[in-house]
Amino acid sequence: MQLPPLREADGRRIQRFLDAIWAEQGLARATLDSYRRDLEGLARWAASQAGEPPRQAPAPRSTLAGIDRAGLFDYLAWRTRHGWSPRSNARLLSALRAFFADCLRRGERDDDPSALLEPPRLPRPLPKALAESQIEALLAAPDIATAEGLRDRAMLELMYAAGLRVSELVDLPANAVNLRQGVLRVTGKGSKERLVPLGEESRHWLERYLADARPALAAGRPVQATADGQVPLFLARGQKPLTRQQFWALVKASAAAAGIDPARISPHGLRHSFATHLLNHGADLRALQMLLGHSSLSTTQIYTLVAREHLQKLHRNHHPRG
Repeated sequence: MQLPPLREADGRRIQRFLDAIWAEQGLARATLDSYRRDLEGLARWAASQAGEPPRQAPAPRSTLAGIDRAGLFDYLAWRTRHGWSPRSNARLLSALRAFFADCLRRGERDDDPSALLEPPRLPRPLPKALAESQIEALLAAPDIATAEGLRDRAMLELMYAAGLRVSELVDLPANAVNLRQGVLRVTGKGSKERLVPLGEESRHWLERYLADARPALAAGRPVQATADGQVPLFLARGQKPLTRQQFWALVKASAAAAGIDPARISPHGLRHSFATHLLNHGADLRALQMLLGHSSLSTTQIYTLVAREHLQKLHRNHHPRG
């Protein structure tokens, strides 16, 4: 089904909502982008249900701010028929609740049509972590004889050593690294900052990248600040900051070079491996929560399931009565 273009009035309303929620909650750019896509999708679907003549003002039910509960049920049913996953619909519901709460605050509605919508039940898959031997092979895969390869090695080492999200890694400013003290200042979700210690290996490769690879990637010129006023730490050729998509590609290429099935790995898999390996070696759950930047301990506790599974496997394989 081909949906109509977004109405200008709906586009303005979505932008006003995003500006407000960014100012109030400091949401990450990726979260704001997903909210925009979800709300624009609903607005276009609602317009497709209207059937008004071209010059007629749209009925309230066919606008984003005026849609009713029945319309939301119909839209969720339409998404399910067209293959949207439960996880996508759960994210949509989060966007809708935030949007209609904003409508209530502004007096544009006196009810919340999303109030009685139940979130879909999501499976709780265990994080996919690589074995420590696979991590060693992955980290050694980049060709450190090139500037790009040295940068890739430093990024992989840092992501695994600090348990970073991919957005946190590629968005790191140069002044976030303190090699003398061996710490990294990371800005995570909700603009929350945390300090993460650096191990000897990640410090070594960062020093080599900063001394040899970064000047080559910057073509010997001072690195310019981006639009947000920050000087990026990791560069592509021509002083451009490395993107998430480029980092995803280098992870896949390194996995293939290391003999690891690229389908089994993702940038987030390095973060999962960091957490799982720390727990397997006796790390405290509260300390792991701080290192990962989780606001809730319940989010971190999923890694205890991975660690327990690892211990059960060891027991089965090595205990005489396993």
